[in-house]
Amino acid sequence: MYQYEQWDGFEGRLWKEEINVRDFVKRNYKTYSGDESFLEGPTDATNKLWGVLQKLQKEERAKGGVLDMDTDVVSTITSHAPGYISEEYKDLEQVVGLQTDKPLKRAFMPFGGIKMAEEACTTYGYTPSPELHKIFTEYSRTHNEGVFGAYTPVMRKVRHNKLLTGLPDTYGRGRIVGDYRRIALYGVDFLMKEKAKDFENCGDGIMSDDIIRLREEISMQYKALGQLKKMAESYGYDISEPARTAKEAVQWLYFGYLAAIKTQNGAAMSVGRISTFLDIYIERDLRKGILTEKEAQELIDHLVMKFRMVKFARIPSYNQLFSGDPVWATLEVAGTGVDGRAMVTKTDFRFLHTLENMGPSPEPNLTVLYTSSLPENFKRYAAKVSIETSSVQYENDDVMKPVWGDDYSICCCVSATQTGKEMQFFGARANLAKCLLYALNGARDMRTKEQVGPELRPITTEFLDYEDVIQKFEVMMDWLAGIYVNALNLIHYMHDKYYYEALQMALIDTDVRRTFATGIAGFSHVVDSLSAIKYALVKPIRTPDGMIMDFETTGDFPRYGNDDDRADEIAVWLLKTFREKLRRHRPYRNSEITTSILTITSNVVYGKATGNMPDGRRAGEPLSPGANPSYGAEKNGLLASLNSVAKLPYEWALDGISNTQTINPDALGHNMEERITNLVQVMDGYFDQGAHHLNVNVFGKEKLIDAMEHPEKEEYANFTIRVSGYAVKFIDLTRDQQLDVIARTCHKEL
Repeated sequence: MYQYEQWDGFEGRLWKEEINVRDFVKRNYKTYSGDESFLEGPTDATNKLWGVLQKLQKEERAKGGVLDMDTDVVSTITSHAPGYISEEYKDLEQVVGLQTDKPLKRAFMPFGGIKMAEEACTTYGYTPSPELHKIFTEYSRTHNEGVFGAYTPVMRKVRHNKLLTGLPDTYGRGRIVGDYRRIALYGVDFLMKEKAKDFENCGDGIMSDDIIRLREEISMQYKALGQLKKMAESYGYDISEPARTAKEAVQWLYFGYLAAIKTQNGAAMSVGRISTFLDIYIERDLRKGILTEKEAQELIDHLVMKFRMVKFARIPSYNQLFSGDPVWATLEVAGTGVDGRAMVTKTDFRFLHTLENMGPSPEPNLTVLYTSSLPENFKRYAAKVSIETSSVQYENDDVMKPVWGDDYSICCCVSATQTGKEMQFFGARANLAKCLLYALNGARDMRTKEQVGPELRPITTEFLDYEDVIQKFEVMMDWLAGIYVNALNLIHYMHDKYYYEALQMALIDTDVRRTFATGIAGFSHVVDSLSAIKYALVKPIRTPDGMIMDFETTGDFPRYGNDDDRADEIAVWLLKTFREKLRRHRPYRNSEITTSILTITSNVVYGKATGNMPDGRRAGEPLSPGANPSYGAEKNGLLASLNSVAKLPYEWALDGISNTQTINPDALGHNMEERITNLVQVMDGYFDQGAHHLNVNVFGKEKLIDAMEHPEKEEYANFTIRVSGYAVKFIDLTRDQQLDVIARTCHKEL
């Protein structure tokens, strides 16, 4: 059994004999059931540093979205000299470390693709290094080059026609959460020794492809841990041994995350489940009298400040898909243990309180792991913060815990993985709305007129017959599922080969479980279109050459989002059917295929590429985001809408079911106490039905319209809204995306 003096006061044995942070947490945390009255406001140091950062953010926006960019140094764990928010206030930073040598300066990261890295520079007026261009075109291959060199013609067609969109072939895949807590609990030397043991135990038999690859990956992980130590040393810290104090625990943990974002620019670079872990250290220091509550809050404020500063150089096509410069530094609070104990601690309150101490913010992507059995005081405080900031999302701990245990992290917007035990291969979205239109037109694209899929017989009848449409739609989904899985297999093979996440994987068990994420876009429009075909009369409008371009729908039909089983059963069928078709295929590295109904802000891009639908949606209009009902479809109020979404089984969409709702403040009540009570009751009822996710926005459309027309107003500088799976500063969205958000249903009654 290992023993360090830094562990004095901590209970338990198993976590001392093996790397097992979950056991440490379960043995040492204490549930907090009290209210928020203990919380402290921001310190002078926090106000000064946050003031500097807000000024820099304003300058960044004035320069078109990028303040500064490195063009000469390839970003690695040790590539840059230490950086600080402010040289003047350097000594005030309780948590140190920047991605580069200056705040908000974006790094040059070419391993994902040199063309992408250079385009990110030139888009904002920066000139990339000719020497690096030569190195990464003549001497070194990148992930992006590998993918496009191996794509089949049909994969290119499907991608070009946006039947599949957002594939991680032009950016880092992300969604791998290192267990950054391990650095604080064990120190880097211990972690390196354990990886050395794994290396020794790997490959005594036949040197198969898998064994050779694994041995190389472990050696890369070991090297990355050594570089992590060097980076920390440059800031004056020795992280070879466990953290002694809460301040060191926060710093050690952050160094691990910092090393990850120095080497990877994935679409989601999540922080993980750290609040309960850090609370154990904070409580120990409070008992010892070496930390005050004000200092504890300051530590959390400064850590969150660093998460708010994470920036990556992005290309225009990425920004169109994922607007608002998101990072998805997702950080979870609350939840319950398998033993039934609530995992709410004072530090969960402290993380939510950062939204009050420093104002609303999209990052970190604060996520409450919700169940109606959480302490009432915490539920009410979370609801209060949601109403005031619209910066918090909620996920159902009761449905996730049986699948992922009680130590899972959200690795992107809404998708779970067991912390330190699993990784995920990210897979973007399949546009099932277009897939339905392909089924009607024999796999020809309405927009480009291109024959994308196999030349199947199009529908030629005067009116659409439901059974005929379903049969052709299933054939089309079969074909699309195969292309989808194969494209992702290729992408992830190349990512492992050319852009491997050595540091993050060093903080995950070597014997890792892998999930393979896929996604659905256009969900509600498919459901409503099929409902229209089944319950109304839909006449296709054809061009002279017989291609269906529009529809004439006569009669009423039930729409998803009104708690009407006729439509909602079609929604359940659609999810189940596409999931089953995906799971017939073999995914990369024997991973497990999961599915999501989640579109981020890419619903605008998808919509522009999608033609007229039988449900009445017009060509080019944004698709409804995630699992949300179609715009204008909800006629029976918020609760009916929530009931429809709650019918979708989480077990069939383990990658997540995103639901974003906007509620007018008056719909919740006439004062704050009323609004808190009603919002808690709404969430209790919604999640008790087995629903997975809820984004909560509390404001009226008038505020959105004013912010769009007057972004210069100081009150809108940090105006944050939840979109589909993440939060964003509203004024950072494109005008098309702002109009999309404004078009969504704003519930005026429950």
